[in-house]
Amino acid sequence: MGFRVILVEDSMSLGALYTEYLCSEGADVTLVQFGADAIKEIDRQPPDLLILDIKLPDMSGMDILLQVQQSHPEITVIMITAHGTIDIAVDAMRSGAFDFLVKPFDSKRLAITVRNAMKQRQLVKLVSQYENSLPKANYQGFIGESLAMQTVYKTIDCVANSKASVFIFGESGTGKEVCAQAIHNAGNRKNKAFIALNCASIPKDLIESQIFGHTKGAFTGAVSQRDGAASQADGGTLFLDEICEMDLELQSKLLRFIQTGVFRRVGGSKDEKVDVRFVSATNKDPWQQVQDGLFREDLYYRLHVIPIELPPLNQRGKDILLIANKLLWQYAKEEGKPFKGFNHAAQKVLSEYHWPGNVRQLQNVIRQIVVLNDAAEVDIDMLPARIVKDGKLSVAAPASANTRVMEQASASLTAAHDTVADIQHDPNATTEQVIEPLWKTEKRTIESAIDLCEGNIPKAAAMLDISPSTIYRKKQSWDEMEQV
Repeated sequence: MGFRVILVEDSMSLGALYTEYLCSEGADVTLVQFGADAIKEIDRQPPDLLILDIKLPDMSGMDILLQVQQSHPEITVIMITAHGTIDIAVDAMRSGAFDFLVKPFDSKRLAITVRNAMKQRQLVKLVSQYENSLPKANYQGFIGESLAMQTVYKTIDCVANSKASVFIFGESGTGKEVCAQAIHNAGNRKNKAFIALNCASIPKDLIESQIFGHTKGAFTGAVSQRDGAASQADGGTLFLDEICEMDLELQSKLLRFIQTGVFRRVGGSKDEKVDVRFVSATNKDPWQQVQDGLFREDLYYRLHVIPIELPPLNQRGKDILLIANKLLWQYAKEEGKPFKGFNHAAQKVLSEYHWPGNVRQLQNVIRQIVVLNDAAEVDIDMLPARIVKDGKLSVAAPASANTRVMEQASASLTAAHDTVADIQHDPNATTEQVIEPLWKTEKRTIESAIDLCEGNIPKAAAMLDISPSTIYRKKQSWDEMEQV
């Protein structure tokens, strides 16, 4: 495992025993008896893990904990004591300790705690690297620094150099083509062609020709041979927008093309082979389209290899104002207007409006404001009346996913409270039979949040107001607890 531990324990016999336990876990242990020696050792070479007794001969372990949190917040701290109370444990955790152990404890209990602590350190490092590597507000044509968008950016970075098919889904106006272009530009095909086709806007009898091309005389009006999107995208990316609108018969031909890279022009007699990366998009539920018989299941599995869900604008929080300001400056420059920003009232309305048309609707609204007005600041009177009215009413809108998650968490906590209350009022109740361990209640609440967010852990963490690393740490802890 290979990690460094400073063990602060005033009892030499216990210190030797705990050192033996830790060495069996692969730790390099430095044992000290006094708080002052611990501080000197920490300053000399900060450890990965500090195991700290609360009662020491020269000072309180809690004072050392607070000092370490200020000077070396990266150190993971486990508090130990022979005089444990709930209040002390709570104080230790609030002060930044990872865990709290009451002596005496055996090697197994210490090992589980240490393993969880080291796993948490690894996850925190990964999350930190992940967050630091992400652009804060602008990325490949996107504007937004919300957690939901950071997840999208990270996914794009991960898949950009792969040839795996990507399926983008999201409401109209969320930026599906921007996402497809970003995948292309971030990858090793960026110097080749990016060809986009909207399957909903091309007539049914022409779309096959648009994709595969045609030979001269293939149909009326085909006066010369023409390359289709498949040939044009050779070496690059073919983006098929609104893929669920494609005719079923053509879907079967597209499936063969995706499987083999081979196609035949309309009216042609020979096969051609190209190297194309496929990116598809829809504003519908693709699996529901399969269930309804409107989209081939085999094609769905070929295209739906890497799914990317673009969040609606009303779930992106401060991104609304971030995008609005960016658009305002851009359009003001184009139109030669003096606009610099929005006043507080206008910001409030924009933030509260539900934006059914998403970013595209926001673009139109900002353009309208700039064209029809001339001022340094946008006020509420410049906003479209419908935006103002609906923005004020949106506070009473149906519960969001965030609200549902919080309601689920509240319900779980209430149920736990009621269970305890029932026991208190029933003298015949047996605590072992009725009380459920707190970690199981917490586990159920967090898993419910993840289910409501369709498995998206960063999104569930944001809605529960905790960090993703906390969920990952707890999941690891649950596994350990269930094995005990």
